[in-house]
Amino acid sequence: MPGGQPMPTTPTPQASDDGKPREQAQPGRQDRMEPPPEGEERAYQAAGKLRGRCAIITGGDSGIGRAIAIAYAKEGADVLITYLEEHEDARETVRLVEQAGRRCLSIAGDLGDEAHLQRVVELARKEFGRLDVLVNNAAEQHVMQTFENIGRDQLERTFRTNFFAMFRLSQEALPLLSEGGSIINTTSVTAYHGNPKLIDYSATKGAIVAFTRSLSIALAERGIRVNAVAPGPIWTPLIPSTFPADSLESFGKNTPMKRPGQPDEVAPCYVFLASDDASYMSGQVLHPNGGQIVNG
Repeated sequence: MPGGQPMPTTPTPQASDDGKPREQAQPGRQDRMEPPPEGEERAYQAAGKLRGRCAIITGGDSGIGRAIAIAYAKEGADVLITYLEEHEDARETVRLVEQAGRRCLSIAGDLGDEAHLQRVVELARKEFGRLDVLVNNAAEQHVMQTFENIGRDQLERTFRTNFFAMFRLSQEALPLLSEGGSIINTTSVTAYHGNPKLIDYSATKGAIVAFTRSLSIALAERGIRVNAVAPGPIWTPLIPSTFPADSLESFGKNTPMKRPGQPDEVAPCYVFLASDDASYMSGQVLHPNGGQIVNG
């Protein structure tokens, strides 16, 4: 892979305590999903909103991250995607971005590793020379039936991946961002509704909302906007690798729209927030969640 690094061995987070089989192991592969998510097939009407810009997208190999990478490419941006170890998925994202006529770099590794964060930023510095958009999208989640069974290892791992990596990558990337730059963080509807079986995950997503609001104020004088997107139930590889196989048929049907969303229904939020169309928006959260009212 262009700019790729060897994948470090990482500890396996504590598994779910319900004993039910998952269709996939974490972090999940898009090339093994049935049906596959919709992230690149639908027609996307681009308008050059990101022409000539450069972006880092964490978790860009599949799901929402891949859909963002493709939409950014169609809007004229070069992208660098990070991913854990899903090499086939990452190669497909690279192919689709390049098919859209833009450059795509990829780098494998654990964002919870401080040295890897620095490698990501150094690759962007070396190949792009600057950065216009940072999309903090990578995350993990693990179902636990009881609060008491969330072990310290899982709690720390979930926060390290979902929040600490986002915090530190934003710090590392900040010197590459200049006035007009944008940071976009992926939070979740669980930050607003909560989820009794994803308590540690939901806690990280709540932290991301507070982080987004605080950082937006801190960077306003520099002309750098900070916003977030809080997707609802979206059909991505994280879902079959998280939830029991017998629950997937009902996934997303508790929303007012009675269905899960697709990654390409979420990606336009990230295009908007990265573009000049959102020049007067910072500290805000967009909610592509199937009609759930969260008042957030």
